[in-house]
Amino acid sequence: PEGSSHSHLLQVPGVRLATFISCFGVGRMSYQVLARKWRPRNFSTLVGQEHVVRALTHALTEQRLHHAYLFTGTRGVGKTTIARILAKSLNCETGITATPCGKCSACLEIDSGRFVDLLEVDAATNTRVDEMRQLLENAVYAPTRGRFKVYVIDEVHMLSNSAFNAMLKTLEEPPEHVKFILATTDPQKIPVTVLSRCLQFNLKQMPAMAISAHLAHILQAEGLPHESSALSLIARSAAGSMRDALSLLDQAIAHGAGKVDESQVRTMLGSVDHDFLFGILDALVAGDAAAMLSVAADLSVRSLSFSATLQDLAGLLTRIQIAQCVPATLDEDDPDRSRLLALSSALTPEFVQLAYQIVCHGRNELSSAPDEYAGFVMTLLRLHAFRPSSVADVIASI
Repeated sequence: PEGSSHSHLLQVPGVRLATFISCFGVGRMSYQVLARKWRPRNFSTLVGQEHVVRALTHALTEQRLHHAYLFTGTRGVGKTTIARILAKSLNCETGITATPCGKCSACLEIDSGRFVDLLEVDAATNTRVDEMRQLLENAVYAPTRGRFKVYVIDEVHMLSNSAFNAMLKTLEEPPEHVKFILATTDPQKIPVTVLSRCLQFNLKQMPAMAISAHLAHILQAEGLPHESSALSLIARSAAGSMRDALSLLDQAIAHGAGKVDESQVRTMLGSVDHDFLFGILDALVAGDAAAMLSVAADLSVRSLSFSATLQDLAGLLTRIQIAQCVPATLDEDDPDRSRLLALSSALTPEFVQLAYQIVCHGRNELSSAPDEYAGFVMTLLRLHAFRPSSVADVIASI
């Protein structure tokens, strides 16, 4: 009845939590972030780590299982994800397999993070030797539910030397029912004695094209409109991390009210439009210093980062140099292809190298300039002072 309290539901034995939630409508407001919703559940859906997938698939198929694995790589490339898939492969009720069913109780419990024989430890908060000894004391006991007891130790390089020493013996000769999966972003800090006891896999940073293709697949599945150029921006900003890309995509969806387009993403990221960069180089080719300063003024009005602009300009000069030296590597579908080819013809390879140096030095000098605008303008005028015609004159005089 209206106005009645539901607090008694918490005290009544046998009342399901779903009933309590439905009374208050909590479940209708839940939202799962894309990084969790689209976390790969098997090796076939894992993006960008084919070399690791191939090795683990062969090992699982041929039953050549090591007792300790070490996954290294930067944040967001799939270390913990691969560890969970491997735990499913080892404990799936259909048997040890490279293609876990995803439907048995073991697979479902591992996916939901409540499998009793999968122990995930954050080494950053469990660095002491006493905590490691307590963890390893339970390794001698047989698994409760699964085939193997799997220890996943994340950021293992954070353990103290005493903690590493405490785990060495168990890591070298663990019980047959125990598997160790270690993950780290900094393998140089792991003692060699530990490294020598592990099968090591180095996870690669995700290529920008692979990230943007995966984001496009997700948005298509979610039924959200998007522009491929916007996804390319997100992929570059993610710097090789799929998790970062998915977090930025979540932000872009919210920023664009359900639509992911380039202008909205540029505003969100504070990115510099490529038209500004091409405008600088077109004015440089034409010897039009006024046009170059006009671009600088536009950037200032929009409050865009001059440091980021010079960084992106250096990246564009790199692409131009590649187009000059190895034109076959240019992607046919690249929207900037025609402009890159035009600039690669208008600028000499020697000048592109000089311009790259000027831009990089100019970016480093921004902090010592009177202000960032002045530092940016002087970098553009330095490019103008050594523009292609002047470089050609110097070479001719020699």
